[in-house]
Amino acid sequence: MLLQDDRIRLRAMEPEDCEAMCRWENDTSLWTLGDTTRPFSRAALAEFVAQAAEDIYQARQVRLMIEPLAGEACRAIGCVDLFAFDPLNRRAGVGILIYEPEWRGRGYATAALRLLAEYAFRRLDMRQLWADIPLSNAASLRLFARAGFTGQALRRRWIRRLDGTYEDALFLQLFA
Repeated sequence: MLLQDDRIRLRAMEPEDCEAMCRWENDTSLWTLGDTTRPFSRAALAEFVAQAAEDIYQARQVRLMIEPLAGEACRAIGCVDLFAFDPLNRRAGVGILIYEPEWRGRGYATAALRLLAEYAFRRLDMRQLWADIPLSNAASLRLFARAGFTGQALRRRWIRRLDGTYEDALFLQLFA
């Protein structure tokens, strides 16, 4: 099973990805989209990459880099994560990032979610993927809808913003 289509490939993290991940993980404007509460050092990210060789059943997560095929970028433009992996109930959370605006809106994220779902359902025998999307993130809501995720529940005051206020989120699911 190849984790690629005609436009992108999903690949394992490499040590040379640390510099890009340092920019992504330390961009405070993105912290409310995940559970980041502090900056990450290059050393911590290098250790994260080194530990990525662990099996998902041990680490309970996996990050794959999104890379356009030759001729378009030849470098990672973002990443897609499976996290909170629950092998008993055969589900995991999904997170995705296309960092630089010039790569957004070109179908790369949709392709990455589709490839990730195929991997999760076929290779890992998972039954569902889920995501919590802030209601203010219209682009992500459209992205996950295009990838087949459906809204199941409104989570009231679910995400704490940087200013201390709370925002509602939509809990989305994709079933195998």
